[in-house]
Amino acid sequence: MASLQDIRRRIRSVGNTRKITRALELVAASKLRRAQARIEDMRPYADRMLELMSGTARASTSVRGLPLLQQREVRTVAVVTMMGDRGLSGPFNSQVLRRALAVNRQLRAEGKQVRWIGVGRRGVGSLRFRRLDLSGEFTGFTDDPRYADAQAIAHRVIELYTDEEVDRVVVIYNRFESALTQTVTEQELLPLSEALLETEEEERREDALRGDFIFEPEPEEILERLLPVYVETELYRALLESAASKHGAQMTAMRNASKNAGELIDSLTLAMNRARQAEITQEILEVVAGADALTT
Repeated sequence: MASLQDIRRRIRSVGNTRKITRALELVAASKLRRAQARIEDMRPYADRMLELMSGTARASTSVRGLPLLQQREVRTVAVVTMMGDRGLSGPFNSQVLRRALAVNRQLRAEGKQVRWIGVGRRGVGSLRFRRLDLSGEFTGFTDDPRYADAQAIAHRVIELYTDEEVDRVVVIYNRFESALTQTVTEQELLPLSEALLETEEEERREDALRGDFIFEPEPEEILERLLPVYVETELYRALLESAASKHGAQMTAMRNASKNAGELIDSLTLAMNRARQAEITQEILEVVAGADALTT
């Protein structure tokens, strides 16, 4: 049985740990509110970008010559994994890694090659540990991503695709649902499908978009410039979703850790009280035994 001093030392240790987990929970909650606001601000921009692309595509005589819309036989697939730079966020990183490895096994079984682009130190470290082929590494910004970070990833992804080093690009990340729920999402980023440019919302607004517009330069050239921006926008949206998911997962994990620490302190306090009572009882017995020895 642990001594009274050992139990007290452990209670102090667990109490200090609980202070840290509570602080991390508060920090994650603050960052989560800002991340949610950024996602809400981003969604109208992304929707408007898709509307603009759809209208321009309908005005184009042909979009098949655009590099990012070219369909070809898939031999090599690039997988972009979005994880965090740090841990202490529950299953946030591990569930993305599990999905990515499952995708890898499926593609390998189909006879396809896989190249990896790691986002976040945890993701890069996990891929390196498994000796997987890394075609890009992006770290240091996953908690607070900027549009420039999405541009850097998009530049590398587009370069691989247009140089025909890869024939398909898939992004795997955590989609933010709530502070308690993050859904692992697998999104095909490239090639862009022509069907993507014909949304239901655009069909409802088709008459309004068929007005007498003059495009300068030509619609094909405008669309060629818009497509890379759309890839950047989608990656930025994924980064924001991943950041919000990370903060939500960390807040939940730290809240559970604080709760577990409190329960452990209660259990250790009960054990300490029992140990103290046992010591007092033992001392009383020793005093009584000494008194009996003196009287006899």
